[in-house]
Amino acid sequence: MADTGAVRQPNNTMRSPQVPLKSWIAVGGAMLGAFMAVLDIQITNASLEEIQAALGATLEEGSWISTAYLVAEIVVIPLTGWLSRVFSTRLYLLGNAIAFIFFSVCCAWAWNLPSMIVFRALQGFTGGVLIPMALTILLTTLPPAKQPIGMAMFAITAVFAPAIGPTVGGWLTENFSWHYIFYLNVIPGLVLVGAIWYALAPQPKQLHLLKQGDWLGIISMAIGLGSLQVVLEEGSRKDWFGSPLIVRLSIIAAIFLTAFFWIELTRKQPFINLRLLARRNFGLASIVNVSLGIGLYGSVYVLPLYLAQIQGYNPLQIGEVIAWLGLPQLLVVPLVPKLMQRIDSRLLIAFGISMFAVSCFMNSTLTHDTGIDELKWSQLVRAIGQPMIFVPLTTIATAGIEKEQAGSASGLFNMMRNLGGSMGIAALATLLTRREQFHSNRLGDSISLYDFNTQQRIDQLTQYFVSRGADMNTAHDRAIASLGNIVRREAYVMAFNDCFYFIGIALLLSGVAIIFFKKTKATGGAVAH
Repeated sequence: MADTGAVRQPNNTMRSPQVPLKSWIAVGGAMLGAFMAVLDIQITNASLEEIQAALGATLEEGSWISTAYLVAEIVVIPLTGWLSRVFSTRLYLLGNAIAFIFFSVCCAWAWNLPSMIVFRALQGFTGGVLIPMALTILLTTLPPAKQPIGMAMFAITAVFAPAIGPTVGGWLTENFSWHYIFYLNVIPGLVLVGAIWYALAPQPKQLHLLKQGDWLGIISMAIGLGSLQVVLEEGSRKDWFGSPLIVRLSIIAAIFLTAFFWIELTRKQPFINLRLLARRNFGLASIVNVSLGIGLYGSVYVLPLYLAQIQGYNPLQIGEVIAWLGLPQLLVVPLVPKLMQRIDSRLLIAFGISMFAVSCFMNSTLTHDTGIDELKWSQLVRAIGQPMIFVPLTTIATAGIEKEQAGSASGLFNMMRNLGGSMGIAALATLLTRREQFHSNRLGDSISLYDFNTQQRIDQLTQYFVSRGADMNTAHDRAIASLGNIVRREAYVMAFNDCFYFIGIALLLSGVAIIFFKKTKATGGAVAH
């Protein structure tokens, strides 16, 4: 089959291939595992302050609770294809699912910050396996005609889980305690273990592959990707290249990632097949997937930040806003496979990107009064767009991928989206800081204490503070300070608008790649049989 090979359109007059119930149970269990792993990326964000307070950590120290998970996750994702061949898909998935449950409970029992960071890293290392393995099981278990249904299920893990994470985390923290965001994994995790144990047949292990392992490639990838992830996560907080740590890690990342690419492209049996990126549809879809990661994780990062800083929302209120993005997707996702039978997948992706971008541009007109009543409309537009991108994009990317390459394809495709998310959040954090300073300076320059309107506003604020019991001098000082706070608040609102505008532009630019996609005749994807 050609690299970008098209799969023939199923003949509607022919009987649809029957899929054993065990196959659906295996796919469903794997999707549940991926959902938990993706959910855990975002779920701690809504409860970070409570966790930091309980562990006696500062804001900067507490940031490592998220960083540790993401670093471990992005390192293990490319390894899953090779390790699943070594230990067998069934045993590897079962082992990591059990370990994920165990380390989730350990996170809830963490007694200080170092223990939490270690447990979060181990949780990320085991949870990161669950994401690409879900796609691998889908591609190797379901026939091409049924893969669009599986892709729709996978879309729920990829686009619904990040959206609903802050909602679930906020609700659990407000009504119970932050410990329950980790206990949440126990019951679904046991269901996952039971499903895989029952539905996947035992397979032979290939432990001899450990001796033949591409260890130089693995070590260079782990050091390079791990260093890059820390740079992206901590760069904004540490003033980027003003920090010796960030400079050193950037150099390490550049050296080891260069070595990784050289090793994998020259080795006869690499642990991950980077040559898949040279396949037209897979390579272009991976580029779009990076942009999708920027949009998915970037928007879920910026909007809660705006709601907390400008509106003063608590985690539960923030969750109510984000729910307008998450819950409607459950209605949209099942419709996408049916649309793919009638509409070119490239057009669906273009429509989805347009809707996603429009929702970001809708959010680029925020004011300090914008709340849930206004934001729910942009959230609904985004909820329509995201599944329209992900399901057909994954289908096009995996069209023509052979079964033996499914592990590499899954690892690469998921890694690109997660890497896009990390790069997007890092860029947005820096953009928010720099644009707030820019707008604050501009607004400050336009305000003069000798201007009539400014004096009038100061007088109004002074009288307000006097009415609250302050003497005239104190009230005047508070009025000037209050005016400064208003200026900074408006500067932040304008900076948040710039961030959403940036996300919208990034999405539209990635849409150019759609023009160069080779048309596939399949409604679903893809593994050559």
